[in-house]
Amino acid sequence: MAEPLWSAEAGGGVYRSRDPVRNLRLRVCIQRVTAAGPLPPQAAPAPSGGVELPALCARAAHGAAGRPPAEEERAEVGWQQKLFSQFEVDLYQNESACQTPLDRQYHEEILKLEKAGGRKNHRIFTYTDHDRFTNLEEHCQKVTDSDCEMPSYLAERMANVRRRRQDRKPLEASSLKSKIITWEPSEEFIKNNHVINTPVQTMYIMGDLGPYGKLGQREYEYVLCTIKVDSNGVITVKPDFTGSKGAYWIELGGQKRELWKYTIENASVQVQQEEEEREQRVFRDLYSRHREYLSSLVGSEFEMTLPGTLRLFVNGEVVSAQGYEYDNLYVHFFLELPKHWSSPAFQQLSGVTQTCATKTVGWDNVAYFCYPFTLEMFFTQEDESEDCLPQWPVLYFEVLSLDFWQRYRVEGYGSLVLPASPGLHMLTIPTWRPVELGTVAEMRRFFIGGSPELEDMTYARIPTTFKGKHLSRFGFRTETTGKVTFRLYCLQQSKAFLETSALRHRMQSVLDRLGGFSQQSSVYSVLEAFQRARRRMQEARESLPQDLISTSASGVQQLQEP
Repeated sequence: MAEPLWSAEAGGGVYRSRDPVRNLRLRVCIQRVTAAGPLPPQAAPAPSGGVELPALCARAAHGAAGRPPAEEERAEVGWQQKLFSQFEVDLYQNESACQTPLDRQYHEEILKLEKAGGRKNHRIFTYTDHDRFTNLEEHCQKVTDSDCEMPSYLAERMANVRRRRQDRKPLEASSLKSKIITWEPSEEFIKNNHVINTPVQTMYIMGDLGPYGKLGQREYEYVLCTIKVDSNGVITVKPDFTGSKGAYWIELGGQKRELWKYTIENASVQVQQEEEEREQRVFRDLYSRHREYLSSLVGSEFEMTLPGTLRLFVNGEVVSAQGYEYDNLYVHFFLELPKHWSSPAFQQLSGVTQTCATKTVGWDNVAYFCYPFTLEMFFTQEDESEDCLPQWPVLYFEVLSLDFWQRYRVEGYGSLVLPASPGLHMLTIPTWRPVELGTVAEMRRFFIGGSPELEDMTYARIPTTFKGKHLSRFGFRTETTGKVTFRLYCLQQSKAFLETSALRHRMQSVLDRLGGFSQQSSVYSVLEAFQRARRRMQEARESLPQDLISTSASGVQQLQEP
C-alpha cells in the first residue's frame, strides 16, 4: 500500500509553551521519491545498443539496497541555529563579498567549518531571524492566491511589524509623560498605529532540491518549514509536525516533474519527572509569595461586615438635567433610610450641586453638572423571623433655577430607589412640579420667582410618616417638566455572599435574598400571596361563631373513630 503524502501548503499548528524557546529542536528528513531521469545514470544504454542482463540486475539490486547520500538527508535543527547552504558557502568564502558585521561573522564560521572537515548538511539549511531572506520573505508575502495581487497599505505595514519592533528605540520617561494620549489624531497617525505590533521572531528551514552535483542554485531553494515565536510564548509551526498523518510532498516544475517528500518531528528533549516536580514547586512558591505580596498591599485594615449585616456603598454622580424652562439650574438631593438601615456618623445624606448654565443640544437645553457624591449605609436584620422584604433607600431630589436677582424657582421634584444589584447603573428620572391655575400665578413665577413648593419632599413618593391605607392626591395639580440623569456605581459587601453552599440549599434570611438579587422573582410573590391567604383564613375563622367551630370539630372526631 502506498504511503499517503500531504501538500506542503497544509495548515500549521499553534502551540504555547512556558519553557525558553531555545530548548526547541526539530528533526527534518527529506527524500527524493522519483529520479531525475527515466533511468538512473548507471542503467543508461550501452554504445553498441545492447544491455547485458546480469549487469542490469546487479545495478537494480544496488539501487534497491540503498540510496545515494544526495537522495536522502536528515538533520536536527535547534531554534535560530544556522545551517549554511551551498550558495552561502560559496558567497561568504570570499571576504570581499562581506559587507555587514553579520556577513563577516558568517565568513569566520564558514572558515572554521572548512578547517573542521566541511559542513555535514547538503540539502537542508536554515535562515535565521537576522538573515536577509527573512525580511524579504515577510515583505513579499502574499495575502491572497491571486497572481495579480497588489499589496494594500495595511498589508505592507503588517509585513514590516517585526522589523519595526526590533529597530524601535526605547522612549524616555519625559516623552511618555508629555504625550500619553493623542486627543486629535491625524489621518497619518491613525494609519501608522492601526497595526498589530506583537514582536515575532521567525526561522525558516529550507531545502535545496537541485540536481546532484548542481547544488547552490537559488531557483531550487524551497521552504520546508516556517517557525514563528512571539513574546507571549506562542509557537507557530507551518506546516505542522508530521505526526501520524504522513509525510509532506513537494513537486518541482519543469520537464522532470521531480517529487520529494519530507517529515518534520519535534525533537525537543522531554523534561524529566523530577525536574517537572521541582519546577512545579518553584511555581507554587512564586505564586504563594505573590499572594503574600498582594495581601501586604491590601493590609490588615480591610473591614469586614458583621454577620447579618449588608454594607451598601454608592459612588454616584449627578450627570445632567435637561428639558427645563429656565436657565442656571442646580439640584438639591437627600437620602432617606428606611427601617433597619443606618449610616455612619460622618456620612452626609444630602447635598447641593453647583449652579450650571444650560447649553442647547438638539431640541433641549441641557445643564451638565458632573457632581460626584458618596453614600455608605448598612442594613441590619434584627428579627430573622420577619418575612417581609426589606425596603431600599430612596434618593429624593428637587431641581431649582436661579435668576439674575438671586431668586429661585422650583423646576421639578423626583425620586430614585437605589439599585438592588451591584455594578454600573445609568438612570434618567423624570420630574414634575406643582402648579396653580390662572395667569397671575405664572406672572408671579416669572417676575417675583415664587412658585408652589412641597413642605415634605418625600411627598414625591409615599411619605414614611404616612400610616394610613389610602393616600389621596385628589385636587393636587402638577405638570411634567424635565428629567435628571444619574450615574451610580453600587458595591455590596456581606458575609452571606460567601456562603454559596448554604444559598444553594435554602434561602434562610433576608440577607440571603439580597445576595440572590431576586426580590421581584415569582418565588417571593407566591410566598407573600400564601401569607396573605393564610391571614385571611385565620381572620375568617375568628369571625365564625364558636358553636359552629366546635360542632365541626366533633364531627371530624366521629369520622375518625372506627
